[in-house]
Amino acid sequence: MRIFADKNIKQSFFAITVTGVCFLLVSQLIVRLFHVEGNCALWLLLVSVLAISSILAVCIRYVQRQDKIMEEAVAKINAYLDGDTDARIDCDSDGELYRLFQSINTLASVLSAHAAKEQKTKESLKNIISDISHQLKTPLAALNIYNSLLQEETGEQETVMECAMLSERELDRIETLIQNMLKIAKLDAGFIIFDRNKENVADMMKDIELHFAYRAKQEQKEMVLSGADDITFFCDRDWLVEAVSNIVKNAFEHTKEGDSIYIEWKTFISVVQITVRDNGCGIHPEDLHHIFKRFYRSRFSKDTQGTGLGLPLAKGVVEAHNGTIEVDSVLGSGTAFVINFLE
Repeated sequence: MRIFADKNIKQSFFAITVTGVCFLLVSQLIVRLFHVEGNCALWLLLVSVLAISSILAVCIRYVQRQDKIMEEAVAKINAYLDGDTDARIDCDSDGELYRLFQSINTLASVLSAHAAKEQKTKESLKNIISDISHQLKTPLAALNIYNSLLQEETGEQETVMECAMLSERELDRIETLIQNMLKIAKLDAGFIIFDRNKENVADMMKDIELHFAYRAKQEQKEMVLSGADDITFFCDRDWLVEAVSNIVKNAFEHTKEGDSIYIEWKTFISVVQITVRDNGCGIHPEDLHHIFKRFYRSRFSKDTQGTGLGLPLAKGVVEAHNGTIEVDSVLGSGTAFVINFLE
């Protein structure tokens, strides 16, 4: 029988058989020593043989059942190894063997989760590489055109300067694109470990105002900050400033000369709220549900400066801080981005 291929089972049955034979020999020895009558001796022999046979039968039946359970478990494990990641061992009974099966099922679930995450990371990396390749074509083509114009231009200094400025703008766009794509890739892959500390919101917003001060002056736009000086919460300062800066940058790109950009912050019960609001052109209702998609470009937008990555990156950073970001906009009147964080 196949069950006796197991050395331990074979030894166990051998020990039971030897014990039974010894019991028979001892019982017969007792019969002879005490001169037990013939019928009694025969009955004792038959009962002994029957008891030993019953014990062996019960043991064989038990081992066969356990062997069947193990075979089913092995079949499930092989199915999992062959690619059926949903295969699990039935373990709805009690006992040490079923505890082992539960541990195996848990291990399978963990491995499946890791495999799914790895696959998602690979798909994300593939998409990112594809997006970078596609998005770099436009500024590179523009740079080639400007370079050709510069090579052909020999006299007009004004034309040379204009092409040089346009080339610089496209190079800045390429650098911004690559930097943002790398940051988003790190967020997607879970490679970023946020260094959270208790930070003052007013100080962070003033840093953002200082960063955009020159641009605001050049474009003749006003930046207005409003909020208490003592509001704090735990965050990664650099990444949060990056997120809010991207939203402010988006406001600059969708406002005109003389418009204003407001950065407000306040606190509620266990919530810190940061709002970036402008009185610019607003967002078309058709676009409101898509503005956080990567490389999304509205058919109503005349913006040619952005890369389409600033808002998705901001959303990723905010959500990584267990925060939420919402947008409210009225076409022709302005837009407000509201960020909420739990303290």
